[in-house]
Amino acid sequence: MKNKIITIVFIIVAIVALSLVRSMYSDYNLERTIQACIVAQKQTSKSFNLEESRENCKKKIKKNVQKNK
Repeated sequence: MKNKIITIVFIIVAIVALSLVRSMYSDYNLERTIQACIVAQKQTSKSFNLEESRENCKKKIKKNVQKNK
């Protein structure tokens, strides 16, 4: 009986920990993807505008994320 309780508590703690990590690092992954997109645009474009590129990349990535859900 004691082993079952320990196992259940461990599973609950693991689920909570995974959900916290997911929420903490989701923005990090998004920012890294946007930075990679900006670098790619900078390398391929002769006239580069940072703010315009950032907004364009955000729109593309968010559209792609919603499309894949």
